Amino acid sequence: MPLAVQFKDLHHADEPLLLPNAWDFASAAAFVHAGFRAVGTTSLGVAASHGLPDAAGVTGPETLALARTLARLPVPVTVDIEAGFGMDPAELAAELTAIGIAGVNIEDARGDHLAAIDEQCALIAAFRAATPELFINARVDTYWLHLPTDDTTRRALAYVDAGADGVFVPGIGDERQIEQLVATLGRTPLNLLAQLPFQRLRELGVRRVSTGSLPFRVAITAAASAATAYATGAPTPAAMSYEEAQALTGDVNRSR
Repeated sequence: MPLAVQFKDLHHADEPLLLPNAWDFASAAAFVHAGFRAVGTTSLGVAASHGLPDAAGVTGPETLALARTLARLPVPVTVDIEAGFGMDPAELAAELTAIGIAGVNIEDARGDHLAAIDEQCALIAAFRAATPELFINARVDTYWLHLPTDDTTRRALAYVDAGADGVFVPGIGDERQIEQLVATLGRTPLNLLAQLPFQRLRELGVRRVSTGSLPFRVAITAAASAATAYATGAPTPAAMSYEEAQALTGDVNRSR
């Protein structure tokens, strides 16, 4: 079964899709080795790893380079493309599909404000027209930017009408509001960040849960802690061996 089809099916399985977000090949390979069924990317992790700001639309080349590398994995990969990096949406969608990427995450945030609904719908529609198989996850940033949230449902439904396969609303934490959004979206899967317990999100009807930048932030925190621990003579954190880390590349490469 093609990976793009597998990825869509994972949004309608018995269990919600728990999506870990990687920032390089090693982190993605570790997630695959741990048994995760798909891998996403984190825009913060990608940007920070290259000394660039997140959500500024400046990591297009870095994101595409990572996508080409992650396409070697044996599981579906979805890529966070922020708001499209100012690239031609049809060309970007076609390139990602040709690489072998199964999905994209497109946000409506533009700095500290939101794109006009018509503008965002046109962006989503251009992606859909260019590549019918790509899973388009439309991100609604009303909660994330702490803006008035009464427009959330209207935006979500408009993006679905424009061709989105799923809706991502980071920052929403009110269970009643989550239930209402799940009911309104019907068969369209709702994606949330891992801000409430996974089991509770499952009970609320959420179909996809993203770890976002959490693994990246934990990793760099642990790296600094390990160096500090060694310097002070404290026990260092548990880690996989050199051989295990080296073996990740061979273990998870997709056969071509």
